[in-house]
Amino acid sequence: MSKQKHVLSQYISEVIGTFLLVFFGCGAAILSQKLAGAFSPILIPFIFGGIVSVMIYAVGHISGAHFNPAVTIAFYCVKRFPGFRVPGYILSQCIGAILASLLHLMIFSDGGHNFGLTTLISTEALTLSYASGFLVEALLSFALMFVIISVATDSRAVGELAGIAIGTTVAIDAALGGVLTGASMNPARSLAPAILENDYSYISLYLFAPVVGTVLAAVVYEWIRCHRDEAEEHGCC
Repeated sequence: MSKQKHVLSQYISEVIGTFLLVFFGCGAAILSQKLAGAFSPILIPFIFGGIVSVMIYAVGHISGAHFNPAVTIAFYCVKRFPGFRVPGYILSQCIGAILASLLHLMIFSDGGHNFGLTTLISTEALTLSYASGFLVEALLSFALMFVIISVATDSRAVGELAGIAIGTTVAIDAALGGVLTGASMNPARSLAPAILENDYSYISLYLFAPVVGTVLAAVVYEWIRCHRDEAEEHGCC
């Protein structure tokens, strides 16, 4: 395969992976809004986690299965992804997410939903401030990226179980943080519904908090990673 075709294959894989992530994940959120009582919102975290898992096995060997601009940026920041491919990956991920939301518009054309828009909880019992929401999204993204960089770059990690480990982390994050912030952890996943819903109330939070969390996680893991030349001194390899 030529280099140009290989790069194109990576971009297409990122489009498809992010498309399916948003289509099924946000689609589940839409169904929970439109079919209240018939489709349990409890299923949403598992659908997000499940589609991430299967797509890692489907195209992880082609593109690395980022499906998330924050993940791509984090890998670049610790020199585990080439800078010249970052714009193409991010564009591909955003295209995939927007295409999924456009398909939601076609399928659920009668309205009654917000395309899976991520927003901060605001009820009589609990109202989350912008700062608190930013912290929650950053922490959720930190947890996700910490697992991703471990299983994706460390030969001593789970390897073949990487998809399950990452998908489970997505599901746990979404189960805990979903009610608070929507548990985006992904700028592309939040951008697409915001565009279709024309609601940019908290878009800056969802664009930047995941990047802060993923970059911090990548830096921390690289710092604690045990390298082969340190084995005798630290006994960890």
